[in-house]
Parts: sequence; structure tokens; C-alpha cells
Amino acid sequence: MKAQEQRKELRAKDAAGLATEIKELQKAHFNLRMQKATQQLNNTSQMKITRRAIARAKTIANQQAAK
Repeated sequence: MKAQEQRKELRAKDAAGLATEIKELQKAHFNLRMQKATQQLNNTSQMKITRRAIARAKTIANQQAAK
């Protein structure tokens, strides 16, 4: 999914929806870190993608909280 599409979907969610999305992304990132530690991760670029998705979701959550 492209970043622009992801931003549109995140902006449509409310605060609770964003919180659950952030939790899911953090869980996915944790799983990727564990796979990397056990030498099971083939595509290391996924870590970068999930890390940026977490930052994107947190930024939108903070922007909505400021309104």
C-alpha cells in the first residue's frame, strides 16, 4: 500500500482506531525484530516500512489530538 493511501485511511479513523492500528503495527515490528534476531527474516526492508508506518500513525494521532 502506498503511503498516500495509508495516510488517507489513517486520517479517516478516530482516536481509538488509530490507537489499535499503532498497537498492531508495533506488534508486527516486534515480530520482525524477533525474526531478524533468529536469522529468519529474509526481507529486512519490511522493518523500515513498519517503522515508518508507526511514525506516520503516531503523527496523525498527535495531529488529531491537537485539534
